[in-house]
Amino acid sequence: MTPHLIPTAALHDWVVALWLAAGSDGREARLTADHLVAANLAGHDSHGVGMIPRYVDSWLADELQLNQQPRVVHDHGSMLTLDAQRGMGQAVTQAAMALAIERARAQGVCVMGLRNTHHLGRVGHWAEQAVAAGLVSVHFVNVVSKPVVAPHGGTQARFVTNPFTVGIPVPGREPVVLDFATSALALGKVRVAHNKGVQVPANALLDHSGAPTTDPSAMFPPAGTPPGALLPFAGHKGYALAMVCEILGAAMIGGDTPRPLHTQMKYAVWNNMLAIVFDPARMGAMDAFGTEFAAFAEWVQSAPPRAGSEGVLMPGDPERRTRRERADAVPIDGATLAQMDAAARAVGHARGTDTPGPLSALARASG
Repeated sequence: MTPHLIPTAALHDWVVALWLAAGSDGREARLTADHLVAANLAGHDSHGVGMIPRYVDSWLADELQLNQQPRVVHDHGSMLTLDAQRGMGQAVTQAAMALAIERARAQGVCVMGLRNTHHLGRVGHWAEQAVAAGLVSVHFVNVVSKPVVAPHGGTQARFVTNPFTVGIPVPGREPVVLDFATSALALGKVRVAHNKGVQVPANALLDHSGAPTTDPSAMFPPAGTPPGALLPFAGHKGYALAMVCEILGAAMIGGDTPRPLHTQMKYAVWNNMLAIVFDPARMGAMDAFGTEFAAFAEWVQSAPPRAGSEGVLMPGDPERRTRRERADAVPIDGATLAQMDAAARAVGHARGTDTPGPLSALARASG
């Protein structure tokens, strides 16, 4: 399916206008657009503007709550727990991270638990917020939604894609940003493949009978057919890390895990996150760190490339490259574009207000 190109600035304006029409205040609408478009620019279309139709459905079902602020539940200075009150993840998580950054600057470190947020999007965005402040951050995140990932050794889904993320500022170099789902593929990437009508890599999916498959429609079956399941990355290793995300990112801070008791919502995706944010300068070795890392990175990247490889990249390099490629326009497949047009119509019908109109009106066919 041939994608369409949406001018980047126009896409951002469209997302802002859509959430203003739904009732978001200016800050929330802008932060939501900033985050979703940035995910597309980084090449993570699974967490970009294609999530908007689900967000709109969640809002219409009174699951997503607009214009919320994180509420402090426990505050012990360098350790605090916040409740997002089911608010728009892109806005409440920005506020939560801003508070964690403030505490880490003042005290050297902050361990922050954020629970009950609506889908907080690409977690790497929050690591980048800390990195921009000169801080290191480590994030354990769980996902409360219909389970889609089978545990290692099992054939039925029991948890979701639980991301793990690290952001590290490096003196004199681009930062290192590690951000990955603990499943072999993020569900959003399977959705994108399904919408494009392409296969997914092997060893990433099971069909509803528990057999391996590369057909993304296994996760989006017709009515009456049970879905399949994603597999953890690296077998038992990805599974074990996903369990750690459930323990640290959710249960330890009072957040829900995706047991059936907690997954009765119709559209919403809830997240819980434990973020460890600290000032690397307090370790007393920043000059040596920058020099040593630069030398080590040079040594690592001197490895001859394998056949078919573009060479050895650093974590964060693919996103930086894609941002350059998509600076002027973002590709969106036709199925996703139609879903976003329908979401805009739904907002207009529900609110009786003007919306930005169909996104497809801004599209031009890609070459």
